[in-house]
Amino acid sequence: MKQFVHKLYSRGELARDELVYLLEHMDAETRAELFRFTHRRRMEKYGDKVYMRGLIEFSSFCRRDCLYCGLRAGNRNAERYRLKPEQILDCCREGYDLGFRTFVLQSGEDAWYTADILTELVLNIKSNFPDTALTLSIGERDEITYSKLYKAGANRFLLRHETASRRLYQSLHPNMSFDNRRNCLKTLQAIGYQVGAGFMVGLPGQTAEDLADDFIYLKTLNPDMIGIGPFIPHDQTPLAGARAGSLEDTLVMVALARLLVPDALIPATTALGTLNSEGREMALKVGANVVMPNLSPVSVRNKYALYNGKICTGDESAQCRHCLELRIGVAGFSVDMGRGDSIKAIMANR
Repeated sequence: MKQFVHKLYSRGELARDELVYLLEHMDAETRAELFRFTHRRRMEKYGDKVYMRGLIEFSSFCRRDCLYCGLRAGNRNAERYRLKPEQILDCCREGYDLGFRTFVLQSGEDAWYTADILTELVLNIKSNFPDTALTLSIGERDEITYSKLYKAGANRFLLRHETASRRLYQSLHPNMSFDNRRNCLKTLQAIGYQVGAGFMVGLPGQTAEDLADDFIYLKTLNPDMIGIGPFIPHDQTPLAGARAGSLEDTLVMVALARLLVPDALIPATTALGTLNSEGREMALKVGANVVMPNLSPVSVRNKYALYNGKICTGDESAQCRHCLELRIGVAGFSVDMGRGDSIKAIMANR
């Protein structure tokens, strides 16, 4: 088993059957060897830096009906909210004063935010805070909208591919298109965005072959960012009774992503911190290098309930930032409050 880890570290790739075999036979000794090599690769690429982004979850309305998500349109018990553009700008102002130089605007697929409203919002943010990077995570839109937002000043776009398995994708996403999801990612890259993709670990029906295909897809896409988190069920969804993805499996996927796409930025997700109080620190030690404390108003944070038990819904923004900074230091890393562009983006701009 260790030979696969060594090959992955030295060559940056494995054949699909080798990936499947590694995933199906991952034991404690192999996992420890993998984590040792992924930490080394992370230090080679990014050193001990952990980039801190300010997350603003600005709407819990969503037109989609994904089976695993608490924001799904079919959840009639969800508490919905929608921040107005001026409220979002206030969140950015507070974050800027706290030292953030990257903002991540995330929402469900909310049609209230038209292309014109979003474009005006992006223009205002970049006008007020010109030295910041702006990331959008707003789901599937058309190419014209993506282009308008990019020209207005948006720098990055997060759109998880969710799963590289057509079978699994279609079973979890009613009235959505597997091909359109991939086409959106291609379009975003072609426009010039720094693009983030990613997937969930432990989805009902997910196989080792599915996960191997996720990595093959990511290797081909070569995104700037890779978001990997565990599936955690929400009690108001069709998957309420399903078993959650495990911390151990998710850490392995984070580690494999670091070796397969070594230049990518990889967040230590809030979902990992939900599974285990030190989950984010564990992820940093196996290759992750981004954290995203919440800048949303405390009054709405618990309403952005993608899954049950989400942490950090009651902390003020300053508390959240300083708490994470302390935890990152104890874990042996240093916080970088700058833009934190990916290596791929830095090289492309030289």
